[in-house]
Amino acid sequence: MGSENLKYKRVILKVTGEVLSGAQKHGIDGRTVKSFAEEVKEVHELGCEMALVMGGGNILRGSKASEEGMDRASADYMGMLATVINSLALQDALEKADVSTRVMTAIEMRQVAEPYIRRRAVRHLEKRRVVILAGGTGNPYFTTDTTASLRAMELGAEVILKATKVQGVYDADPLKSAQAKMYRQLTHMELLSKELKIMDATAVSLCMDHRLPIVVFNILEKGNIRKVIRGENIGTLVSMGGK
Repeated sequence: MGSENLKYKRVILKVTGEVLSGAQKHGIDGRTVKSFAEEVKEVHELGCEMALVMGGGNILRGSKASEEGMDRASADYMGMLATVINSLALQDALEKADVSTRVMTAIEMRQVAEPYIRRRAVRHLEKRRVVILAGGTGNPYFTTDTTASLRAMELGAEVILKATKVQGVYDADPLKSAQAKMYRQLTHMELLSKELKIMDATAVSLCMDHRLPIVVFNILEKGNIRKVIRGENIGTLVSMGGK
C-alpha cells in the first residue's frame, strides 16, 4: 500500500519510556519491545516516514530524581542517557524485523549512535529509514516533549503523534477518576489554558507558534499508530482550529 493512502506522510512519534517496560514497572521488557517494533514496521511499510523521540522514564526520569534531592542538571543528563538505552533496544528489535534504522543522539557518543545532524536525519527519512532520536535536546531542563516539537519543526513533520497509556486528553486523570471526560478536539490554546498536562507548556507553545497539530492516542492498543496516520478518528486532535 502506498503513502498516497495516508493522511500523514512524515511524522514524529513521541514514545514514553514506560511503553517499553510492558507489565513491569521499570526496565525493558523484550517481548513488549518486539511487539512495538512490529507495529512500527507495519506503519513504515505503508510508506510513512517516521522519526521516533524516545523517553527514558522506565529507567530514570530526571525531574523525579531532582525532586528527590539530586542536582537537576545531573539528573536530566542521566535521563538523557536512559533514552539512549531505550533507543538502542528499539533499534535492535527493528533491525531484527528487517527495518533499516538509525539512532541519532543530541549528546555525542559515536561508538553507539550517530550525532544528530538535521540534514542527515532528513536524508535518512528520504532513504526510507526509521530514525530514533535519543538524548533529548542535549540540554538539561528540557523535556522529551519539547524535543519532539523541536525535531518536528526541523525535520518538516506534518504532525506529532503523542503516544500514551490512555485514549487521549481528559479533563481529569482517567486512571484516578471514572468521571473523567475525554476531549476529541482541542486547540493548542485550550490545552494550555485548561492546564491539561499531556505535554509541557513549552512543547505545546512551540507547536502552536508553527501551527503543528498533535494527536494524542493510546499506544497500547494494537494498530492505533496505523489508524492515526490513515486519519481515522481516534484519540484527541490538538490543532489551531480544533478540527
